[in-house]
Amino acid sequence: MERKFNDQELIRREKLKNLQEANQDPYEIEKVSRTMTIGDFNSKFAKLKTHNTNNNIKLAGRVVALRQTFGVIRDFYGDTQFYLNKKKVSKSMLEYFNKVLDLGDIVEIFGSPFRTQKGELTLDVKKIKIVSKALKPLPEKWHGLEDEELRARHRYVDLIVNKDSMKVFVDRIRILKIIRQFMDSQNYLEVETPVLHPILGGANARPFITFHNTLERNFYLRIATELPLKKLIVGGFDKVYEIGRIFRNEGMDSTHNPEFTSMEVYAAYENMEYMMRLTENLFKYVAKSLKKPVVKMGENEIYLTQKFRRIHMVDFIKQETGVDFWEVKSNQEAQELAKKHNVKFEKHQSTLGHIINLFFEEFCEAKCIQPTFVYGHPIDVSPLSKKDYKNPGFTKRFELFINTKEYANAFAELNDPIDQYERFEAQVKEKSLGNDEAVEMDMDFIEALEYGLPPTAGLGVGIDRMIMLFTEKSSIRDVLLFPHMKDKK
Repeated sequence: MERKFNDQELIRREKLKNLQEANQDPYEIEKVSRTMTIGDFNSKFAKLKTHNTNNNIKLAGRVVALRQTFGVIRDFYGDTQFYLNKKKVSKSMLEYFNKVLDLGDIVEIFGSPFRTQKGELTLDVKKIKIVSKALKPLPEKWHGLEDEELRARHRYVDLIVNKDSMKVFVDRIRILKIIRQFMDSQNYLEVETPVLHPILGGANARPFITFHNTLERNFYLRIATELPLKKLIVGGFDKVYEIGRIFRNEGMDSTHNPEFTSMEVYAAYENMEYMMRLTENLFKYVAKSLKKPVVKMGENEIYLTQKFRRIHMVDFIKQETGVDFWEVKSNQEAQELAKKHNVKFEKHQSTLGHIINLFFEEFCEAKCIQPTFVYGHPIDVSPLSKKDYKNPGFTKRFELFINTKEYANAFAELNDPIDQYERFEAQVKEKSLGNDEAVEMDMDFIEALEYGLPPTAGLGVGIDRMIMLFTEKSSIRDVLLFPHMKDKK
């Protein structure tokens, strides 16, 4: 395939050719022996007042600014200025600087530190050498709404030129470490379970399907880690969690990506209330570790170290609409209420439980600005949750909402294999009525429950959304290094 280059790219390729013909091919260099990182350089000489000719320093990084005989070099740890003194360096070195070096080139520089008249720490360069030639120029402008897609599509360029983007992804790594520290402090063991699942289950979502050539059958990329983790509790593990990639073949928007990171947590002999406390303590632990008790999401300030609100789904609906679903006993009555309040439902959503959930989504989710635990979901939308035996038709389940978005989903796990079998059958029926997200019958999981699952509490946390919260980003693209994108037109 023939490639076309613009004028700047052609000039850079010509410079590279000249270097190679002069036996200075930068791509032949295997290692650069830096004296220190730029961050260490800035720290070590932070109090330097004049010129330190006794220190011969070698730094390496990318050239991000050039002006006359000054430049700025950047590595992962920081930026620093460098300078070529026309009176000290050779004519060939000055020519190399002026005619060969380009913005974006990766270089090694050798020299001694000093302070400029303006007081800026600078490396007085004796020698400079390109160790990787940038054949594409860095963009002059890399900001504004029109560039959001470009930044996500070419994340490597975004990281080069946008310090804020680099900080977000360093913060992401830090937040993941903090989460693991918290889970370890609660005596949980981190485990790994398969990504390829023979049966669709663990959540209501459309899957990606792949074919296994050796086994000659289809597998699903996991839509949740729930079922294998519960099998580990059956097997005798006490507290387990997994942080891993989940795949859902669904739409993309500011809070959804087909491939995302989730954490699922399971604890034997615990209940929903325990998991609610654990969830609240996790978010508060991260907030305190980051020294961010308050975050700003759009126009809203979210207070993360105050006590989280708790409210039953039915009570919430009554509070916002006046409709009291505690008094509604039939599917027909629920359908009439839905029509009266303009709540639309599909054929597979015509039951009382589904309509309660639709009322919540329509009238209550937008009211959840500060951290709010909504609990008591209907059985119809909670196929893996334990029944609330005091309130038939409902479950021991909660979701955590912050700034109108769901951040966590948890329940006292259903451990009755007979009940679980019946709920799987109900899901199979829903699938036949057009619910593409209904789960399949999983007899292996039923058999695992028949060996005995102790009373267990489970939790799922959307890690990407959590990172969006603590980095104050409104789009999931901003916290994923390589988000999925539509093909270029």
